[in-house]
Amino acid sequence: MHGQPVLGAGLAARVDRSAWTLALRARSALGIPPGPVPADARCRGRDLLRRGALADQAGGGGAVSEQPVLACDAVTRWYGQVIGVNGVSCEISPGVTGVLGLNGAGKSTLFKLMAGQLRPSKGRILLLGHDLAQNTGLYRWIGFCPEPDALYESMTGREMLVYLLRLHGFDANEAGRRAASALERTHLTADADRKVAGYSKGMRQKIKLAQAMAHDPRVLFLDEPFNGMDPVSRHESLALIRELGEEGKTVLVSSHILHEVEQMTSTILLIQHGRILAEGHVSDIRDLIERHPHQVRIACDSPRRLAAVLVGNEDVQGVRIDSDDEHVLAETNRPRTFFASLPGLALDGDVRIRGYTTADDDLKSLFEYLVEDAS
Repeated sequence: MHGQPVLGAGLAARVDRSAWTLALRARSALGIPPGPVPADARCRGRDLLRRGALADQAGGGGAVSEQPVLACDAVTRWYGQVIGVNGVSCEISPGVTGVLGLNGAGKSTLFKLMAGQLRPSKGRILLLGHDLAQNTGLYRWIGFCPEPDALYESMTGREMLVYLLRLHGFDANEAGRRAASALERTHLTADADRKVAGYSKGMRQKIKLAQAMAHDPRVLFLDEPFNGMDPVSRHESLALIRELGEEGKTVLVSSHILHEVEQMTSTILLIQHGRILAEGHVSDIRDLIERHPHQVRIACDSPRRLAAVLVGNEDVQGVRIDSDDEHVLAETNRPRTFFASLPGLALDGDVRIRGYTTADDDLKSLFEYLVEDAS
């Protein structure tokens, strides 16, 4: 870890040694780089913001600029003899970009590199055309939502956000206002004054999202943000991420589920074995996956009735009832129309759907196809 935080004048002097140690650990885990920052570095970051594309976004009224905000220039990261990311070059423009890959593909490593949490072994990360490692004042414009939990269990959700905002240099009133806004946007207001230790998995995901956006960053990295969320929370968070992109922010969301990312954005980047396997519009990538049927596992109150309805549907290539007799397993080559028609099909069969999941096999099939095609 090599990045630096941005603290308000005199704030560090008011934090005692033990609290400062705790804060450094939390900042590191939550994506806020540790260590003091010189005033001139902060000024350089602010000057770059005013001169660069992020300043254009801030007053764009939701319009999305085509100028790349973030770029990887032949980035490689080694872990001893293991290559985590291998020669990645890409440009990320404002809006939402989905970063897709199987578990272990290199998504989290790439995120940490682009967010300044790791230093590249080779290559550069460019923010507004400037080397992120050489302009530490720019870190204040980055928000990071990590996949693992690293939360203040003894604090309430509101207290945690206010504390982290104070570390960013905001005064008490502004920190309270920003915390309340982030809690509202993540639908946590009703639970804001509960201890984080009592939060469900979905609520813990939401508070991580809230802390990533509370300081109003211009670039957000969301690493598997939907893990553990119920369908309602997932829908709310998907809508929020789309809103952030429409506001002109640059949002990168990692996932291993193509359909999930497709609901947020049409811009996709596929990574496998630390390399960029494919990038571009989702429809182009979708054309490659059409040959591999999507496996959809549907939980419902009457699997046999639902299976009977799905058998006659033109979007369904195969149907069977799972061995637990509580799920229907359906195969489709047209997932977009299938998911759109599923509620109506369930209504026709008088079936209550509790939820559905798509297996990793879909994305795995796409990767295997791309690798085979490239060879």
